Amino acid sequence: MLNSRQRAQLRGMANDMETIFQVGKQGVTENTVKQVVDALEARELIKLRILESCPTTVRETADDIAAKSGADVVQVIGTRFILYKESKNNKTIKLVK
Repeated sequence: MLNSRQRAQLRGMANDMETIFQVGKQGVTENTVKQVVDALEARELIKLRILESCPTTVRETADDIAAKSGADVVQVIGTRFILYKESKNNKTIKLVK
């Protein structure tokens, strides 16, 4: 679980990041979750976007993917959200405590 200081640090890092996933009309599928888990293992911090055709809201989708991938939702804003999961192998982000 992230504290507010850590969330702020991660939001700052994600400002300049490009969106690497889009969730569309099929919603959250097993394939989507697998790709998100792989991306989180490599990057630790990713930005996703929800298309208008997605059957669930941005918050519901973010919470669903986070629960299935073991990640933390850093921020949900507009049609985008940011996920963070500490990588065991590729530790690149050092969070303040």
